[in-house]
Amino acid sequence: MTDHSRREALAATGAFAVTGLAGCVDALVPGGGEEGSSEPVDRTGEERVTVAVGAGSGFAFAPATVVVDVGTEVRWEWTGAGGVHNVIDRGGAFESGLTAEAGHVFAHTFDEPGRFEYVCTPHQTRGMVGTVDVVE
Repeated sequence: MTDHSRREALAATGAFAVTGLAGCVDALVPGGGEEGSSEPVDRTGEERVTVAVGAGSGFAFAPATVVVDVGTEVRWEWTGAGGVHNVIDRGGAFESGLTAEAGHVFAHTFDEPGRFEYVCTPHQTRGMVGTVDVVE
């Protein structure tokens, strides 16, 4: 089958559109792909963990979900992409200011076990959310 006839067959079944979009996950789903994946990233055993703010297309945290030990310092570092961001825990445990400055760092040490869900308030409707799972 030639490339042209393969394209025609794919287009006829609608598979061409899906195939063409397969590499565009980050553009379609905020946080899509490895960088902003919601799959938990195990960082237990580390004293300090860094999460990128404005990852992917500029509207994700990377990693979006991280697992750490009690006593771990999590540092959110701004990439400079996506405009003004902040990091606000939905339960009120921590809150950064708004900034777009690349290299800006906000840190919080987790002294208690639990699940801490946080958002970037300007971009939470775009899916810019994250979680820190703190274990003993």
